[in-house]
Amino acid sequence: MRYDRTVHLDTDFATTVSRVREVLAEQGFGVLTEIDVTATLKAKLDHDMEDYVILGACNPPLAHRALETDRSIGLLLPCNVVVRRDGDRTAVQALNPNTMVALTELDALRPVAEEATRRLDAALASLTAAGADS
Repeated sequence: MRYDRTVHLDTDFATTVSRVREVLAEQGFGVLTEIDVTATLKAKLDHDMEDYVILGACNPPLAHRALETDRSIGLLLPCNVVVRRDGDRTAVQALNPNTMVALTELDALRPVAEEATRRLDAALASLTAAGADS
């Protein structure tokens, strides 16, 4: 099982990050955290790398359902979405929610993972509908 769902876009990094926030919101996800990996590695290690940000996306009803099933599932929440430069394109990657089921082996999480997958796939499809390819 692949642990990521990835699309590549021909838009610039800043535009892509903004658009990712919009399409996640359209699917009921808020961004709880943002980690600017590029800035952090530069500040802490004086290491230069391509634009790379991790967005911690959360859909509260889905998170609640998952936590009601398994309190430890918080270790896998929120859903991480990465936006990064990949050559002359921008990659958008979401953690495959089915990873929750595979790692925990709890079938009770399957409906939550399926809905989260449907919503994340819709968000990614919305990004690619603007003329990019995956």
